[in-house]
Amino acid sequence: MAEKPKLQLFVKASEDGESVGNCPFCHRLFMILLLKDVPFTLTTVDTKRSLDVLKDFAPGSQLPILLYDGEAKTDTIQIEEFLEETLGPPNFPSLVPQYKESNIAGNDVFHKFSAFIKNASPAQDEALYRPLLRALVKLDLYLTTPLEHELTQDPKLTKSKRRFLDGDDLTLADCKLLPKLHIVNTVCTHYRQTPIPGELRGLHRYLENALQMKEFKYTCPQSSEILAAYASVARARAR
Repeated sequence: MAEKPKLQLFVKASEDGESVGNCPFCHRLFMILLLKDVPFTLTTVDTKRSLDVLKDFAPGSQLPILLYDGEAKTDTIQIEEFLEETLGPPNFPSLVPQYKESNIAGNDVFHKFSAFIKNASPAQDEALYRPLLRALVKLDLYLTTPLEHELTQDPKLTKSKRRFLDGDDLTLADCKLLPKLHIVNTVCTHYRQTPIPGELRGLHRYLENALQMKEFKYTCPQSSEILAAYASVARARAR
């Protein structure tokens, strides 16, 4: 029997230097490793004080970083592709979505959110919120529209009952989107009093389903970490 590879994931540490900090890319890979059900070591790195822990194998690299049998991998997308290729069936589950549309669903939400939350002029808020809302509505539509396999089972189905983007199981598409969507809802609710609208029921169901999964719930940074990360840009408002 082949030896299991040794994996170590380095992620951004929280303000206290110990727990997981706010970084959607770190969150993404943390989720993937849990979903792969492979043994690994998680190391939080205090980016303000302890970056020298990386100097021997990934000097100057941004987090997250994966050590796979001692070899450093530093690009999030390449790490994701490597893990899918290396830790695939039959020993590990495939996390590739069956629908290519699932991969791009919600891919403009975070960009629109960034423009909205970093806006320093309250007079521009409404104009910048509208594109974010349109992106959220588009994502909600994808989540509530039945996919092909659902219609095969029930041709009369008008509203999707699936739990996640691609079906009832978390996939790479969810690992990419959920950490960012969680940030959007947390930050907009606190700093702009604009949570994801209640009428977007597909989106709320999606987030609620995610929070029931240990692979998402236990990899989330604390809300206080997310809010601290956006405090300076969200409060820099012209009077």
